[in-house]
Amino acid sequence: MPTLTEHAVTEYFAAIRAMDAQRWVSLFAPDAVTQDPVGTPPVQGHEALLGFITHVFSSFQQVALTETDVFVRETSAAVRWTGHAVAPNGKEVDFAGIDIIDCDETGKIVNVRAFWNPEPVFAALQE
Repeated sequence: MPTLTEHAVTEYFAAIRAMDAQRWVSLFAPDAVTQDPVGTPPVQGHEALLGFITHVFSSFQQVALTETDVFVRETSAAVRWTGHAVAPNGKEVDFAGIDIIDCDETGKIVNVRAFWNPEPVFAALQE
């Protein structure tokens, strides 16, 4: 049986593939923070998280992240993933990254740090 953290990680990526903003936000604790990608301003709290992910989903015809390696230790996970997106102009782009996901004792996500290079994705949107 998966741990609460494993379940949260699985659902996090499934919600992204489904492009389901409400489902994605429901996985987070009320005061959770994400920094996606690391180096950009953090986004905190359900309202801000919903705005963030809604903007991401509205920027693409399709966006999907698929876990390639998941390493869980207690309430933290390091996840290597591959991404595939289709821009509104129909251009497809592949990219990859690593997310560090921390959960609380109830399995709610409290912190996500996403390490990836957004430049190829943004370039696809602008062509």
